[in-house]
Amino acid sequence: MSVLFTSISENNPVKPGDAEALLEPLGLTIDPSESSDFHTLLAAVHDCAEGVAALPDYQPSPDQTKYPRENVRRPSKEEQVLGQAWAHKFLIRGNKEGGVLAGKSVSLKDVIAVAGVPQLMGSDIIPSWTPTTDATVVTRLLDAGADIHGTSTCENYCHSTSSFTSAQGTVENPHVTGYSAGGSTSGGAALVAAGLVDITIGGDQGGSIRVPASFCGCVGLKPTYGRVPFTGISSGDAVNDHAGPLTRSVLDAAICLDVISGYDGIDDRSLGSAKPGSTTFGAHLSQCSKRLGGVRIGILKEGFEHSTVSSSVKHSVLKAVKRFQDLGATIEEVSLPDHLHGPAIWTIQQRIAGAQTLLGQNTGRRGLYTTEMDHARLPWSDDGFQRAFPSTKNVIINGLYLMSRFPDLYGKTTNIGRQLSDKYQAIFEKYDVLVMPTTPVVAPKNGKRGLPLESLKPSMGLTINTAIFNVTGHPAISIPIGLASAPEDADIMLPVGMQVVGGLWQEEKILRVAHAWESNFDWKKMHFSTNEN
Repeated sequence: MSVLFTSISENNPVKPGDAEALLEPLGLTIDPSESSDFHTLLAAVHDCAEGVAALPDYQPSPDQTKYPRENVRRPSKEEQVLGQAWAHKFLIRGNKEGGVLAGKSVSLKDVIAVAGVPQLMGSDIIPSWTPTTDATVVTRLLDAGADIHGTSTCENYCHSTSSFTSAQGTVENPHVTGYSAGGSTSGGAALVAAGLVDITIGGDQGGSIRVPASFCGCVGLKPTYGRVPFTGISSGDAVNDHAGPLTRSVLDAAICLDVISGYDGIDDRSLGSAKPGSTTFGAHLSQCSKRLGGVRIGILKEGFEHSTVSSSVKHSVLKAVKRFQDLGATIEEVSLPDHLHGPAIWTIQQRIAGAQTLLGQNTGRRGLYTTEMDHARLPWSDDGFQRAFPSTKNVIINGLYLMSRFPDLYGKTTNIGRQLSDKYQAIFEKYDVLVMPTTPVVAPKNGKRGLPLESLKPSMGLTINTAIFNVTGHPAISIPIGLASAPEDADIMLPVGMQVVGGLWQEEKILRVAHAWESNFDWKKMHFSTNEN
């Protein structure tokens, strides 16, 4: 299809030779006999682009009369907690008529759009940008009666599972200062675990809800891909985008999921989700037995046997799993060797799509585009690139390399990801859920920014059991099941997380299993020594 045009504008900046210059880096040329025509066509598309750029944008208009933003500010030194857990403080009061979340306090990961609230994204690559719309999850929380108290710190461009990479400062583990809170939903997990807010809404593209939940000792739920619309949430890789709650109880996570899930008429990720307000996860948990008679639980062998899983975490989770038998469940070991391919599959997919997103080259989705952010951060400058955290630089470098040297690999990776999803689904025909450690270790000490390898090392290997379920889209929840000693100090006790994974759209099963464990056992009284066998 050709661009329609009648004449080229007089001030059109396209010059003869520009079309050739665009193709030169690709090693492609234009036949001289065609050069003039392609110059004309390029000039025409420029005029077309100028016309579209002049049109007003189209974004949902939040009801700021019903839900005014009160006292938006960067927190003062006196207001700041747990290192730098808050990104911005403000108050938006929920529905005056109440709702299922009335009285609940909420923070939002600082990648979730709130109209009138500057967004930092844990970075100083560019100045903060200010959304003009609210993310769908924000509107739904407010309609359900929740009060939103601020945005919580996230890691630098969400490219880390540590909690020291944010340009705004380090987030401290609420159990022991000096240790990681996990990432990239670092501030929100710390606030929830410390009892400073009831709920945080986080984003998870490789473990960014479940890793900090594991390290901080709270509940972190990554729903089925598409269950919760991603509208108004900054995307890294749309194929891996998930949003969900962090809470102190499984029941609160279930109630929150009822509120925020369902297709919103905008985000094509959530086309398969149920009608908003039609799920009853919270009511089901409130009424169901805290026993697990008839439930079949698979212990995923490969989830425990990866070389990076510490003996204390392995022992802690296995002891927790055995307690399911006390509740009437059947537990059996199950093996899926391809589980070990998960980190590599996720890495290739995320590096390619992540680089495209960072460079403004990601296309092909129907939904809301946060154009203010794109306008603020693009095109990249070398000054901005130098300020980027090494993980962000690495995404761009890796992505460009893979697209250049392995041009067909993203498609193959997507196909293999679908194959892995099918293999898990086959297991879920026999078992209701699978269990494994959420993270292979308890929270490590906070790292520090230095040379790239030094900066990235504290995050390496933390997502061996989480990232694969972003690729496959399966729902997964992390719950705390005990405390284990830090490897360098036996007197320091840190939370251990157990991940419960279910079949696609089977959140009810993982919530039931997690709720039963939580209701019958007190994780804070279960201590495991590093040397315990």
